[in-house]
Amino acid sequence: MGAGVMQKSGGGNRRRRSRRGGAKPMSEINVTPFVDVMLVLLIIFMVAAPLMTVGVPVELPKTAANALPGEQEEPLAVTITAQGVVMIQKTEVPRAELVNRLRAIAAERQGDRVFLRADGAVPYEQVVQVMGALNRAGFGNIGLVTDTGGPALDGAEN
Repeated sequence: MGAGVMQKSGGGNRRRRSRRGGAKPMSEINVTPFVDVMLVLLIIFMVAAPLMTVGVPVELPKTAANALPGEQEEPLAVTITAQGVVMIQKTEVPRAELVNRLRAIAAERQGDRVFLRADGAVPYEQVVQVMGALNRAGFGNIGLVTDTGGPALDGAEN
């Protein structure tokens, strides 16, 4: 980004023009480096944004259900691992403290949406118990997270 030198236009002798100070500074700003930097930052954020999602590695069951629509507030994620450990976002929570912690979180949040992620190996009873704790703590909008590509159970292949 620098100023260039621009020659005056007009006819006449070249020597004569150079003696009179025929060069004047260019007043335009070169925006090409600025655009290059902005494009690089855009690419960096596009690559980094999907990596910022919170998650505990679990093997989700596969279903034919459609994805839930997005919202403004980041939804709360409660996870049940294959070992039966309950986690809020990435923090392990003992089952005895689950309702109290969820009530404290519900008091600070605007929405009541929560995503429940449970490993496919977890017994249904444990999943329902955690759903009951979520409901008791004030979270009435519970979404069960699954992977796509599972059986549709209508005879059709995916």
